[in-house]
Amino acid sequence: MGLTSKKLELLVAVLAIASFVGTVWLWPRLSGRNWKAVSGRVGTLLLSQVLSLVAIGLVANNWGGFYSSFSDLFGTDQGPAPTIVDHSRQTSDSKGVGSVTVQNSKPVALQLGGAGAGASGGSVQQVSIQGGSTGLTEPAFVYLPAAYKDAASAHRKFPVMVVFTGYPGTPDNLISRMKYPTIAAQDIFQKKMPPTVMVLMRPSVVMPRDNECQDVPGGPQAQTFFAKDLRRALATQYNVSTAGSAWGVIGDSTGGYCALSLAMREPGSFTAAASLSGYYKAAEDSTTGNLFGGSQALRNQADLMWRVAHLPASPVSLLVTSSKTEADYKDTQAFIKAVEGKPPFAISSLFLVSGGHNFTTWNQETPLAVPWVANHLVVPGSTGTA
Repeated sequence: MGLTSKKLELLVAVLAIASFVGTVWLWPRLSGRNWKAVSGRVGTLLLSQVLSLVAIGLVANNWGGFYSSFSDLFGTDQGPAPTIVDHSRQTSDSKGVGSVTVQNSKPVALQLGGAGAGASGGSVQQVSIQGGSTGLTEPAFVYLPAAYKDAASAHRKFPVMVVFTGYPGTPDNLISRMKYPTIAAQDIFQKKMPPTVMVLMRPSVVMPRDNECQDVPGGPQAQTFFAKDLRRALATQYNVSTAGSAWGVIGDSTGGYCALSLAMREPGSFTAAASLSGYYKAAEDSTTGNLFGGSQALRNQADLMWRVAHLPASPVSLLVTSSKTEADYKDTQAFIKAVEGKPPFAISSLFLVSGGHNFTTWNQETPLAVPWVANHLVVPGSTGTA
């Protein structure tokens, strides 16, 4: 029986109930004060509690789709190496510029032996970003590649990759759990991708509310912040290009939806987007509140499948990832089918044999997804890719 098997869920639930009934039945017989009676009481209580917790955990995992197998749960999945399939080959505003406040900076270790031993992996700065037009202020981390501080790069404009967490995520997880700066540093050193600045942040601009990266009528203007304010603010502090062809976006879960949504709705601001286990229609629940002010037109705009069917295609490159055991697998296949053959859309996919909605799965995808995004970014006037 697999981790997500209904039989396993039912079996553990029955065992938990039987353990509870057994504890009640045995309790009078274990009422003595000798060590055997005390050990019996402790053992029966512990067994019933553990089985109850396991039963609850199985139900929660099946509901949330966090882990699809025991190997996925324990991080021992040794399936074949994933590959990206390129389906496309098969078939300015004048408002305030905003600002960036740097709070601290730390070096990034390459974590490579051989020629990489002792080499710089760049640095990560903890920052606060204020949007000039929206007035929103967001915490973030900015990764600067080692080449950024080279004297030869003094007048160079770098491409930018925006990296989103899921909801409710924290930017710290993008460094500590998903290791985006380390992946970028290693790939740049090994010439798998060009030097790229990363901005690591949450997709929700007024936590704890989930905005789904929307411009909410009468509320927070998240789409405008990410598509307009962010680049203006970053350009005041760093040598980065503001051209849409030099900007890409990647994220997981809600961040994955936001990545696709921003690229499709703002093709002048983003040229490539990668969605790790993302979805294709803005969520609406107790965490989002009223995102659309009762407007069906705005709701349709936030439905990516509706956009593909009813609006002209955007000149953007999209990467979607999932696994054959994940809840969004069929939706992802449907999205690929809808986008295929609709230039100038370009769609690529990355499917794992197994995986769930969790860091273990996403950490198998980022080593391919990060350079995929970076290699689609072009700074105007540069030679080849940025």
